[in-house]
Amino acid sequence: MKLRALCGPPLCLLLCLLFQSGLSQTVVKSLPGLPGDLPFYLETGYIGVGELDDVQLFYYFVESERSPRDDPLVLWLNGGPGCSALSGLIYEIGPFTFNYEKSSRFRPTLKFNDYSWTKVANIIFLDQPVGTGFSYGNNWESYNINDNISVAESYEFLRKWLKLHPQFLSNPLYIAGDSYSGLTAPNVALEVDKGNEAGLEPKMNLEGYVLGNPLTNYDSDLNSRVPFAHLKGLILNELYELVTDCNGEYINVNESNADCVDDLKAVNLCVENINPANILEPTCVPQSPKSTVSDRWDPTLINRDPSPLLLSTERASRVWCRNYNYLYIYIWASAKAVQNALHIREGTVEKWVRCNNTLSYTSHVLVVIDIHKELINRGFRALIYSGDHNMLIPYVGTQAWIDTLNLTISEDWHAWFVDGQVAGYATLYSSFPSLFTFVTVKGAGHTAPEYKPKECFALISRWFDYFYI
Repeated sequence: MKLRALCGPPLCLLLCLLFQSGLSQTVVKSLPGLPGDLPFYLETGYIGVGELDDVQLFYYFVESERSPRDDPLVLWLNGGPGCSALSGLIYEIGPFTFNYEKSSRFRPTLKFNDYSWTKVANIIFLDQPVGTGFSYGNNWESYNINDNISVAESYEFLRKWLKLHPQFLSNPLYIAGDSYSGLTAPNVALEVDKGNEAGLEPKMNLEGYVLGNPLTNYDSDLNSRVPFAHLKGLILNELYELVTDCNGEYINVNESNADCVDDLKAVNLCVENINPANILEPTCVPQSPKSTVSDRWDPTLINRDPSPLLLSTERASRVWCRNYNYLYIYIWASAKAVQNALHIREGTVEKWVRCNNTLSYTSHVLVVIDIHKELINRGFRALIYSGDHNMLIPYVGTQAWIDTLNLTISEDWHAWFVDGQVAGYATLYSSFPSLFTFVTVKGAGHTAPEYKPKECFALISRWFDYFYI
């Protein structure tokens, strides 16, 4: 009997989802918006995790275009929490992106990405946690999640995925992500190594982790925005000297400290019209009638779905802003033809959004410096890269927590180059047998590969191959 015949009345939906639970993988041969067959291997599917496989995590897997058998295997976790891996695939490091010049308002067109990381690595793009992208749960309880549950389910997913794809067990494994996944990805890496120690199958060939503009120490990362604004000339020396009244606490401000409160109001006036994701780019027209100063500092601001802009008739007369680019993924991923091509289970996701800001998610892991120390002591490689014009999680805060690791510098602050031009700056650390690398990407914003794809591709290619940066 065909499953579709059972899936009509709403009363049967739960039964349908139970039938569909478990493991499913399908090779995608072509995609709407791209001509002909795909020139790379793309697989999509679901893997059930949690009790009774109640959580169905959706993934996109792209084989390396160089040497799938030998190149690294990367588990990519987008931030948010709640941002779809499809966003990382299309806008950052995947094999295709939007061709804006040939796209119309209602018909996005794709093109191949010359700087896709899949040219040198096999990458699993995972929609996590549940409620993100096309991942879903079979009951309401499964949607009550936190950092620990997200880490555990990502690790369980990876174990099950590798059991289904044993040909990749010998490949070097890296856990990667950006932004909020700076709090979860290192924990996933640690779970992998602890699982190996405990003899859990399959044993994984973990070599390290890669993080972009990672949230690592919530308070200090966000407090570093004021020093960053000063370094970039957004606030005057005199004003910066005044905010010493705040004693370095700019986020959790003591309201009884009147001088600090007044000084921060002046700081906010200086930066309220600056795009925090990349201070060089124009801000977007507010989507609500009133935009507050707190909105400007909200880390989830860039993750809000811009679909209301679709209703605007004035967009053509506005200055371009990056959120307009995100309209295309909203249209493309919501199209029935696209969901059919990706083999999305019908009825499982009512509405696809790039970033789900309505998750029932508890953030309780706010500092992971000790996790970095443990991973370093266990001998794993680490690459931390930061767009140097990102004010959401500034590089100065990242430098500050790296300094607390007390690592030995093997190569001090120096320029790194792409095509003879400075692409950023790097510091290399050693703590035998671990190798820790911190890199800035010149001119890049919060999601560095989105802004500087060529430079970030050169960076990751060199790092995977153990070349000098």
